[in-house]
Amino acid sequence: MDNFWDLSDGEDITKTGTQFEVGGGDIEPIPNNTNCTAIIDLAGWDTYMDGQKFISLRWSILAPVELKNRKIFHKLWVADPNPMWEGDVDAKRDKAKRMLVAIDQNAGGKLLKSGKMPSDEALQLHLTSVPMTIKVKTWESKDKTAKGNYIASVGPKNNVKPEPVKVTRGMIDDEVPF
Repeated sequence: MDNFWDLSDGEDITKTGTQFEVGGGDIEPIPNNTNCTAIIDLAGWDTYMDGQKFISLRWSILAPVELKNRKIFHKLWVADPNPMWEGDVDAKRDKAKRMLVAIDQNAGGKLLKSGKMPSDEALQLHLTSVPMTIKVKTWESKDKTAKGNYIASVGPKNNVKPEPVKVTRGMIDDEVPF
C-alpha cells in the first residue's frame, strides 16, 4: 500500500460516493437493575458542545460473563451544570460529586484526600483498574428514538480476582502521566 487511500481489497475508493453505512446490528442495553463487577478503564475531563466540563468515565464489565467487556459511558457533571438537566442544578452537581467520592473511596481515596480538582492524569491514575460493584439501569429518550444504560450505584467489590482485561489508557505508551 503506497497511498494512504488505497484499500486492502484493491477496490477503487473513489467509487464510495457520498453515502456509506458501516452496518452491524443494534446493541441492546444491559437489562435494568443489573448488578455487575466492573472496572473503569478510561477516565478524564471532557467538554460538551457549549464548553461545559464534566468527568467522563468508561466502565468495562468483568462479570457476569455474558456481559464481559461491554462498555458503559458515565458522565459526572461535577464542575459545570448539565445543559440537559431541567431541575435543581446544584443538587444534581452534589449528587455527581457524591458518586465521584464513592468511586474514589473504592479506588483508594486519593482524589478526595488531595482537596483539589483532579487533573486528567489524576483521574486516570487513581480511578482505573479497580474492580467495583455497579448497578446498571436503562434510560430512554422522550421520543423513544434512543436508549442506553447508566450507572445508578457503585460499591466495593472485595476479594475479586478478575481475569486480565486490556486497559486502554487513552495515551501513547511513552506518554507516562507522571
